[in-house]
Amino acid sequence: MLHVVLVEPVIPQNTGTVGRLCVATGARLHLVEPLGFDIDEKAVRRAGLDYWKNVDLNVHADWEACQAALPAPPHRQFFLSARAARPYTTICYEPGDVLVFGKETRGLGPSLLEGAGDRAIGVPFTGPVRSLNLSTAVGIVVYEALRQMNEWSYET
Repeated sequence: MLHVVLVEPVIPQNTGTVGRLCVATGARLHLVEPLGFDIDEKAVRRAGLDYWKNVDLNVHADWEACQAALPAPPHRQFFLSARAARPYTTICYEPGDVLVFGKETRGLGPSLLEGAGDRAIGVPFTGPVRSLNLSTAVGIVVYEALRQMNEWSYET
């Protein structure tokens, strides 16, 4: 199982969309507070549709609480950033990996990125944009990890 961590997300529709993705892929969703919205907000549920009740959701008061709740090592953590030099495709993903994404407005804070080293990875893009949409980036990386791990399930 993959773990998707959203650190201080602010846009409820993105969180709802990521929640739906987690249900579809069997990933566990971790939200690190403070959130920019109420988790029961209509926009979150609308984006997650009727799947929101099925999200394997863990809400944590802060980064330290999130770390304590994750499975004991040897899980690996990767920190996604628009500023990372290493592409997400260079990782050989494994079950239990933790994918950490920052808030939509600023990304991950320097304290998380500075300690990440070569575990800071990004989704390349071109053009006049500063970054990809959070839920788009999560989807790209999660499906690449599942492809590599051959974790596909076509059951409906």
